[in-house]
Parts: sequence; C-alpha cells; structure tokens
Amino acid sequence: MSTNPLAIQASLYEERLPGGGHTSFILKRGQSLRITDIEGGANVSMMMLNAQQPSERLNLPDTLKGQHTARLQAGHCLYSDMGRVLAAITEDTCGWHDSFGGVLNAEEVQEKYGQGRYQELRNGFYRNGVDNLLVEMGKWNLDLQDLLMVVNLFSRVDVDANGGLAFVPGNSRAGDAIELAAPMDTLIILTALQHPMDPDPHYAPRPVHLQWKQAHGDDGTSGCRHSRPENERAFHNTERFYL
Repeated sequence: MSTNPLAIQASLYEERLPGGGHTSFILKRGQSLRITDIEGGANVSMMMLNAQQPSERLNLPDTLKGQHTARLQAGHCLYSDMGRVLAAITEDTCGWHDSFGGVLNAEEVQEKYGQGRYQELRNGFYRNGVDNLLVEMGKWNLDLQDLLMVVNLFSRVDVDANGGLAFVPGNSRAGDAIELAAPMDTLIILTALQHPMDPDPHYAPRPVHLQWKQAHGDDGTSGCRHSRPENERAFHNTERFYL
C-alpha cells in the first residue's frame, strides 16, 4: 500500500489558471492545494494571509531564517508574522521556489515586453503582477497598503557569494507540481505571470492546474513539522490558535 499522503486525500475541485490569469480563495484548515505546471516554464506569484485575521500575513524573512534556507521546497513551512504556519510544502517535484523576485508593475511590464494594450489585444493584453494581485485583494477588502511580498512558485533564483541574483531558466518542466497543506484557514492570492527576472523578451505567461484535496487521517505535514525545531514551534502556535 502506498504511503504517499496523496493516496489518502479526496479530490474536491480542479480548475485551470490560464497564463496571465489571477485568482484567490480560502484554503481551509485540513485541505491541501496541488499546483501543477502544465507546459513547463510556469511561474506563479503567491500571497498568503490568515483568512480570519488578514492583518496576519506571510513573512518570508522569518520563513527563510527560521528554516536556514534561501530556497523553498518540500519539507518547508510558510510562516506568518505571528509565528504560525500558513501552509506546509508536503510535496514538490520542482525542488526550488523563489522568495526574492517579487512581481512587476505596469510600467515595468511595458518596458520589458513593449506595448500590449487591451484596445489592440483584447483579453490577450499584457497583464502585470501588481495589478493582478490588487484585483484579487479588492475582493477581500484589501488594498495597496496590504500588498505583500510573494513566493514565486516554480522559479529559481541563485545568489552568488557577492549577493548577486541570477535567474535560472528551465527550473520547472511540464508536470512538475507543488502541494501545500493548510493547518489553518489561509487566504491565498495567485497570479500566473512570468518571473520578473526571466530573460525571455516575449510576454508569454504559462498556465497551471489547481487541485483542491481534503485530508483523511495523516495530512502529510509530519515531515514539515519535524524537519526543524522552529517548525514544531510554529505548528504548536497554529494549533493554539484553534483551541
């Protein structure tokens, strides 16, 4: 019998997030979200907040410092600024997700890719990360002052000895996936746009597949919980929130 946590989870819903698209939802406590790169070369910028208290939000410096890493992969947790776990990475076939690159705004997209207006391109117009995130944030009574740092899923950025950053093309291939388990109700905001450091001069964001699952029994987070003492404390803080 398989011991893979995916084998003991029931699929709840699936959808396709097109390249350039954006979406937001609450990943409920005990659920997991699987995001799959359909074509290869995708990038998904992700914000996370406590769905019950949106003032609590993803803290990437604490996430990286607490787990002694500069990259995110299976076994890692995404910490809030209250020391709780917004999500745990229970499975990852890609092996590297970027926490440095951020997103582009409208001016930066135009400078990089050229003019791509709605008037000529209709729904194929060139979108940007800031506006896409703000559109979704508005649905939850959030605005520009709430705009957070993001994790860029499926993208790799290396850091050299002098602190220089370098984007690594080809980090994610078709079929690569990451699975996030939620030990708390977590508001997730996503946009599927190219990484700001991607050297491709053409606007060509890639689609991803989203699948929601409900855990039955083991939710697959034990590996994340026990990978570091800091993670055990963060899970403890999360469980206290629900007492």
